[in-house]
Amino acid sequence: MPSAYPPPDWVLARRRAVGARIRARRREAGMTQEMVALNSGVDRPSIVNIEAGKQSPSVDTLIRIAAALGCDLSDLV
Repeated sequence: MPSAYPPPDWVLARRRAVGARIRARRREAGMTQEMVALNSGVDRPSIVNIEAGKQSPSVDTLIRIAAALGCDLSDLV
């Protein structure tokens, strides 16, 4: 089985795409990263890293972020 790290380029590209969708939804909602963090229970540095594609969020984290943004999980992934 291949090593999980470092992830292949195609995985990193999709991770960045998820981060870009989160950022776009957040901006559409007129929210700051701090507001998303407070409303989701996810710390702000994690929100920053997820939006930048530097951190791979768990499904639970994505569910929390989607709820904070008032959108469906499917809108983010």
